[in-house]
Amino acid sequence: MKRFLSLWVPVAAWCGVIFAFSATPDLSTGLAYDYPLRKAGHLAVFAILWLLARRPLGDGWGFAFTVLYAAGDEWHQTFVPGRAGAVSDVLIDSAGALLALTFVRRRAIL
Repeated sequence: MKRFLSLWVPVAAWCGVIFAFSATPDLSTGLAYDYPLRKAGHLAVFAILWLLARRPLGDGWGFAFTVLYAAGDEWHQTFVPGRAGAVSDVLIDSAGALLALTFVRRRAIL
C-alpha cells in the first residue's frame, strides 16, 4: 500500500494542480508574450505529468494517460466561463509529454 501511494499520490496531486488552473475563468494577462508563455506552460505541465505517470504506468501507458488527461482537461474547460476547450491544446499537451518521453529515452541510450 505504501508503494502504491508513493507512486500515485504525486500523479493525483499534479492532476489536481492542472484541474485547478483549468477551473480558473481567465488566465490571460493581455501582454504580448502571454500566448506563447501559456503554450510553453502547457508543454511543461504535461511533460511533468508524464514524468510522474510513467513511474506507476511505464512509458507507453504513462503517455496514454497523459494524452487522455489532456483531452479531459480541455473538455473540463468547456464548462468554465471564459474558457474553451481546444484540440490544439491537447496536441500541445501531448507534445510536452512526447518531448519528455524522447528526452528520457535518449538520455537512457547515451
